[in-house]
Amino acid sequence: MASTYTTNLRLTKQADGENPNSWGAILNDGVISLVDDAIAGYTTVVIGSAATVTLSENQGSGDQSRSAIIEFKGTVGGAHDTINILIPNNSKTYIIKNSVSYNDSTDAIVLKVAGNTGVTITDDSTAMYVTNGTTVLPVAQTTFTNITATGNLDVSGNASVSGAVRVGGTLTVAGATSLASTLSVGGAAHFASTVTVSGKGKFMTGAFAPIVTLTDATSVVPDLNTSNVFAVTLAGNRTLAAPTNTSTNIGATGHIFIVQDATGDRTLSYNAAYQFPSGTVPVLTSASGAVDVLFYAVRTTAKVDSILVKNFTR
Repeated sequence: MASTYTTNLRLTKQADGENPNSWGAILNDGVISLVDDAIAGYTTVVIGSAATVTLSENQGSGDQSRSAIIEFKGTVGGAHDTINILIPNNSKTYIIKNSVSYNDSTDAIVLKVAGNTGVTITDDSTAMYVTNGTTVLPVAQTTFTNITATGNLDVSGNASVSGAVRVGGTLTVAGATSLASTLSVGGAAHFASTVTVSGKGKFMTGAFAPIVTLTDATSVVPDLNTSNVFAVTLAGNRTLAAPTNTSTNIGATGHIFIVQDATGDRTLSYNAAYQFPSGTVPVLTSASGAVDVLFYAVRTTAKVDSILVKNFTR
């Protein structure tokens, strides 16, 4: 009886009595070494001008697709904007390092099983992909109920969290961040993209928040879910409306830069939610280009304690 091979990794299965005097060598070469490749092997594949690159899949001997880690090199965007990389129709995980050079943003390399929809490999990335022999999916999203980090927390992709995030050190997020609950950061917070906090956002030592420009209109409305630092340039006499989303931001503090336009002498009235010391409503600096800063603290859903510091140099 001749040797057969395993379905997914194509390892040699020797029949009884087969390969006398070479059984051990075939076991080493056709099984043990190939398992080593499947667990820890690193293969480099250089793509060229062809639209399709098929990874080799040999029965019982070394090949490209068996390796655990595959690095793609070469250039895409010359003869073809998309190059498809075909893998065997067997279940397996792959760690892919993408070192391919792109001519422009329309170029792509796609990992797929022949005849099926694949997945585009992110430029300059190292990530894990899994296939059931038909579909290829990236292993790129992990869901946590709560995250507690006593040191620094670095997220290179997007973060979507339904529970609380508490970081004792620095929080660095390179992608978009969506939080449905509390974000508490004891160190500096660095965001390279959009931050959406549906619950409470607390930034302590060394933190910063983006300045959100408020729309100049008859009624100027700050949304506390977008930031705690705002700016508005007045082009007429305006009213500062009660901020929205105070209920999810009780205890939040922040400030609003209020700037006179080139004409100046603009006035600002305040919704009753704003509470000033001794009940005295402040008057803005009237000079053209003058900058005043309204500091506030949300005490209740209907009370925002405020004080105006006047006449900063623009």
